[in-house]
Amino acid sequence: MMKKILIIEDDVSFCLMMKTFLSKKGFQVFNAFSFKEAAVLLNTETVDLVLTDVRLPDSDGIEILKFIKNINPAIQVILMTGYTDIKTAVNVMKMGAYDYVSKPINSEEMLHTIDKALNEKVQNTVTSETNHINVNSVATAPNNLKFIKGSSKKSKQLHEFINVVAPTNISVLIIGDSGTGKENIASTIHQLSKRSSMPFIAVDCGAIPKELAASEFFGHVKGSFTGAIGDKIGHFEAANGGTVFLDEVGNLSYDVQVQLLRALQERKVKPIGSSKEVNVDIRIIAATNEDLLKAVREGHFREDLYHRLNEFSIQAPRLNERGKDILEFANLFIQQSNNELERQIDGLSNEVIDLFLQYEWPGNLREMRNVIKRAVLLSTTSLIEKDVLPEEMFQSTISKSMIQNASASTSNNMHFNHDLKLYSSQNEEHLIRLALEKAKYNKTKAAQILSIDRKTLYNKLKLYNIDL
Repeated sequence: MMKKILIIEDDVSFCLMMKTFLSKKGFQVFNAFSFKEAAVLLNTETVDLVLTDVRLPDSDGIEILKFIKNINPAIQVILMTGYTDIKTAVNVMKMGAYDYVSKPINSEEMLHTIDKALNEKVQNTVTSETNHINVNSVATAPNNLKFIKGSSKKSKQLHEFINVVAPTNISVLIIGDSGTGKENIASTIHQLSKRSSMPFIAVDCGAIPKELAASEFFGHVKGSFTGAIGDKIGHFEAANGGTVFLDEVGNLSYDVQVQLLRALQERKVKPIGSSKEVNVDIRIIAATNEDLLKAVREGHFREDLYHRLNEFSIQAPRLNERGKDILEFANLFIQQSNNELERQIDGLSNEVIDLFLQYEWPGNLREMRNVIKRAVLLSTTSLIEKDVLPEEMFQSTISKSMIQNASASTSNNMHFNHDLKLYSSQNEEHLIRLALEKAKYNKTKAAQILSIDRKTLYNKLKLYNIDL
């Protein structure tokens, strides 16, 4: 029997696109552009699953979910949102939603989630409001990364720091490049702490509009501002007793930094429109890929907040600094991709192993996860071969080899015969950065390695906004 799906989404083009996609997959699909339209359909049609946006012009995800469950608790509900709103995720999961996904939506992944929801027996997941819930699975899904200790020097040092700081209540600042697994480090600290049975709430500070920041962090009461159609509990209150992870904290506006500092100092929050303060007992773990000290010197980040957050700092190592631990991460991502895509890939070919160990991994763990997921999907053999890997991996590895050869040639007063004009702008920039790193940022030596003059190098540094 054909399954019936209702899509509730005020973005008309996206709604119709999803309807077309799901219809081609064999579902009978209805669409509604508002809660009012959806209510009519739900009262007249028997549907198996509802796919709904969290924020609609005339309602929100929680109210929609309540309405649906009152009509028929067996209807599976998947919520979509373009906003980072972990408290909403917690609430909808507690109230019986099947899943909570972030936009942009990957159609094939959404189809997989829908199939699982329809095939899975509906269980009563409504939980008493007095019960605590560990929301780590909500905050990090669907890309939850198992913590790998590793045996490299960098990995061992990282794990030593985690073990030292986890049992304490001091604030931690995790510093590292994008994609190095900073949220996973924070989650591991929480899991090893005395707060592990309490909520872990991850907040993407870069995704919160300045105007909504106070509401997201501290909550609001119904009617406190236009659009406040119900009471909302902020991240701090939602995490009471647990841990709040502030990802990319350097993206917070100066005004929000002031509000955040006050809340951390007083351990109290006041929801917008409320006259009552709420005591909160939380641990703060923050992360950044920016130079916060530089931001402090330039007046973009408050020094007092910086010191409040940086009671203990941890450097998240780049993937290319982890030696053969790279292969442990690769195997983990293969297992995850097999489960998600319902494939059975056994591992990497010898050629791919060599490539993975040589590659720079500029996008770190996030890049590796995406590369492997794509490779698992495309592979026609039991091992991942080079032909299913992105072309840029080979170009970057060639560039690295050229730099090494060029450096050796320079040390022997030999000329480097490769012309930068032969490379795309992306590869050229990467080649320049590698040369600078090899020359320990001595511009004269880097220019010699690249076989260009200093003036050309300076022009290239300006072109690619490479700040030394």
